Amino acid sequence: MKALAGFRELYPEQAAWRHAMTSTWRRVAKTYGFEEYDGPTLEPLELYAKKNAGGEEILGQLYRFEDGGQRQVALRPEMTPTLARMAAAKEKHYRKPMKWFAIGNFFRFERQQRGRLREFIQLNCDILGEPGPEADSELAAFAIDLMRAFGLGSDDFVLRLSHRGAWSAYLESKGISGESAASVLQIVDKLEREEPSVLEAKLANTGLSLLDLRSFISGPVPAELVPVLDNLNARGLGNFVEVDLSIVRGLAYYTGIVFEIFDKAKSLRALAGGGRYDGLVGGLSEGAASLPAVGFGMGGCRAGKSH
Repeated sequence: MKALAGFRELYPEQAAWRHAMTSTWRRVAKTYGFEEYDGPTLEPLELYAKKNAGGEEILGQLYRFEDGGQRQVALRPEMTPTLARMAAAKEKHYRKPMKWFAIGNFFRFERQQRGRLREFIQLNCDILGEPGPEADSELAAFAIDLMRAFGLGSDDFVLRLSHRGAWSAYLESKGISGESAASVLQIVDKLEREEPSVLEAKLANTGLSLLDLRSFISGPVPAELVPVLDNLNARGLGNFVEVDLSIVRGLAYYTGIVFEIFDKAKSLRALAGGGRYDGLVGGLSEGAASLPAVGFGMGGCRAGKSH
């Protein structure tokens, strides 16, 4: 009998490789002053159904079922909603900013493809309680240094940086907001993966065209990104970064900077990605706590194949 499709079997030599990878993750995280935490693998389904917890894409990829207690539950597809709930419950006990990281297994029922399995190990790193660009810059630098810790240089990978707030302002100037804006961002997220005719059809009711989107993408660098770029240049990391406004990330909760790391050969999907999500903690706690936050995830399957 074979293992289920999309789930990994690790023989000793492969388990040794994974241990080396996670040890490197922990070493760099602690160098940046991050503390390790973890959460449950099984969560209430309602955690992901809450507004802005991830969007329809996440809901469609859940491993969901009714357990023996007749509760609707799901295997965690990502860590951010769990982190937001945990932080909201205990944030008064921790000095700000809270710099936390977690390493664990995650599950998404989606089409298998190269570098993307249904069960995967992922590093998640977040800074909570710091609203300024300093946290954005530190997290981007952290992501770059993780890649460098595996012996990769600026000829091997690039961090593509964008800003969801800049997109929101642009769409509002065109009279598009709320769920309509979210729909347009979903289209932008697929610019490199779907045919132009398909994308134009999806844009038909928005009043925008692909030309409009591409004109914004090729336009000036948003002012919101300048402090982050200046900070990364001051750290000597500017040659690892390029502004690319086609990066918007598919999840609904992002509010500020967003970024993804790609290999320069463009042979793989994103090796890491994340951004700022200032409203998620408050939304999931129904206003009991409000913490600005920025974070990213790096997947072991994809990152590992690139090394």
